[in-house]
Amino acid sequence: MEAIGIPTVYGIDAMHGRTYTAESSLFPQAVAMAATFDRRLVRRGAEHAACEVRASNIPWTFAPVLDLGREPRWSRMWETLGEDCFLASELGRELVLGFQGDDPNHIDSRHVAACLKHYMGYSVPDSGKDRTPASISPLELREKHFAPYVAAIRAGALSVMVNSASVNGIPLHAHYELLTEWLKEGLSWDGVVVTDWNDVNNLWQREKIAHDRKEAIEMAINAGIDMMMVPYEVEYCTLLSELAEEGRVPMERIDDAVARVLRMKLRLGLFEKPDTLLEEYPEYDGSAIHDAIREAACECMTLLKNRDGILPLNKDARILVTGPNADSMRPLCGGWSYSWQGEKVDEFLPGGVTILKAMQARGGARVTYAAGVEYDMSGRYDEELPPRIEEAVAAAADVDCIVLCLGENSYCETPGNLDDLALSAGQRELARAMVATGKPVVLVLSEGRPRLISEIEPGMSAVLQSYLPGNEGGNAVAAVLYGEVNPGGKLPYTYPRYSAALTTYDHKHSESVGQMEGVYDYDAQVSVQWPFGYGLSYTTFEYSDLKLETPEFGPDDRIEIGVTVTNTGERKGKESVLLFINDDVAGVIPDAKRLRDFTRVELEPGESREVCFGIPASRLAFVGRDGKWVLEKGTFTVQVGPLSGRIVCGEGRKYGFNIL
Repeated sequence: MEAIGIPTVYGIDAMHGRTYTAESSLFPQAVAMAATFDRRLVRRGAEHAACEVRASNIPWTFAPVLDLGREPRWSRMWETLGEDCFLASELGRELVLGFQGDDPNHIDSRHVAACLKHYMGYSVPDSGKDRTPASISPLELREKHFAPYVAAIRAGALSVMVNSASVNGIPLHAHYELLTEWLKEGLSWDGVVVTDWNDVNNLWQREKIAHDRKEAIEMAINAGIDMMMVPYEVEYCTLLSELAEEGRVPMERIDDAVARVLRMKLRLGLFEKPDTLLEEYPEYDGSAIHDAIREAACECMTLLKNRDGILPLNKDARILVTGPNADSMRPLCGGWSYSWQGEKVDEFLPGGVTILKAMQARGGARVTYAAGVEYDMSGRYDEELPPRIEEAVAAAADVDCIVLCLGENSYCETPGNLDDLALSAGQRELARAMVATGKPVVLVLSEGRPRLISEIEPGMSAVLQSYLPGNEGGNAVAAVLYGEVNPGGKLPYTYPRYSAALTTYDHKHSESVGQMEGVYDYDAQVSVQWPFGYGLSYTTFEYSDLKLETPEFGPDDRIEIGVTVTNTGERKGKESVLLFINDDVAGVIPDAKRLRDFTRVELEPGESREVCFGIPASRLAFVGRDGKWVLEKGTFTVQVGPLSGRIVCGEGRKYGFNIL
């Protein structure tokens, strides 16, 4: 066959680094990066990852994940940027700019094409299980789930990967309205829509909306699919050719798909330079990326409890480190780490610094270890070996404090499904045994989703959430525990307390009305373990002097708000300042709370700084009953820290379908 000079484009799931290379430098997973609330840090991480991936001769990454992490049962929550659509939009845009650079039409050899996934609604399955149906109101679909994709596409994202499941009864791979009308036509977008793994076959094999493979291909291409990820057979090409000859797939649709794929290859410069070689990248795996990973791992650490100021630990203290996550890198890195499920992490990262090793590097022989509970590394991610809790109890006799490392082993996608959101029975038993020793217990969580800990939390003296912190996670945990780093992360999701009380911070008012008088005691309150945006520090911050510079505004105005933040403690620290503005009354039920902006400040002890926000009035709009964006006249409540005030919109406006 004669060569026609069209280069191949190869993609990889570089979710938090270059992923599939031995001894790869791996950043914290996305949900951990979101806990930093730091746009600069997120973009820099993507820049480093892009350069490393391009040095591996790969020009395309299947990232970022812009699904909203609003369903804690879902096995891919750790790949998201948290539950809030504004946070995901802002950080998603930074990831796209980090991966691709500032000019999406000319991507240089140190950047890669981004692929937004999984468009859309994939992350909130009704059952909590991966690749199962979701039911989402059209209003919420447009206002929240669509929002991160709009922001990322306007930042220049070159491709989108499609949700493997269905929304409101329609598989996304056959959803003309969402793929063509909303995405391509609605955003005037000329990028590539690619399927997920083997998903066109699922239209007939699993979803049962097509009779056979040929009809499934017809449905997908006509809905707006441009490239199919077909891993197991070549029949697809023959069937598509037949569909075109029969007129069932118009040639205009095929020409459009081909043009989109060729356009992405041109933008990547693959026609001029189809290969990139490692020797062209002297910075590969250098000090810069390791410094960035270390900083990111430290910045994401989120302190959730610190009773009586037990943390930071005294370096002279005798400490027992225990739990299944204490001496393995696998639970720190998670899935998409050297392999799909992350089960090869310890094999491919023999020099990895676990939490135990990092603690011992600081505390020497004063730090001892007894696992108590260990994972069965040859089994499923949730399988554990028979517990040896008595060994941990015995080892605790001569220590001053216990560092209990619990959470999850690595998993990815459907193999990470679960039936119980609570921590395993063995881990809970170990926790109770450690508390029964009478020694203070510091709980360190390494987990991809918030596993329920309400049963054991009261006995913990401190709780540190490390998420999936990557290669430098062990050092970051130890640095926080010993006080070398002042934690400043904040939860990018709501941490649930009970399995039947799952919610998000932007719930409706009726979910938190408390008791209502009547013939029965109606109580719709949902109790959470910790709210979205929660996180402690080794210092204290005080908010004062809330300034509502635009007390009255119109739809074309910019709303200016200021607040003074003061470090009232004795240590330098970082504080993520979150601005919430909530519609008091609206044409559809307003959310109880909505994040509208955020920034991060670092303050010396005693230092004060005025934080100024300026947002367009259109950011306060919502999707109305007709599916269009609208800003209504009325009052809005502004909240920053413990302070609140009220502003007034004097004139409303209909904006149409896309204003983001």
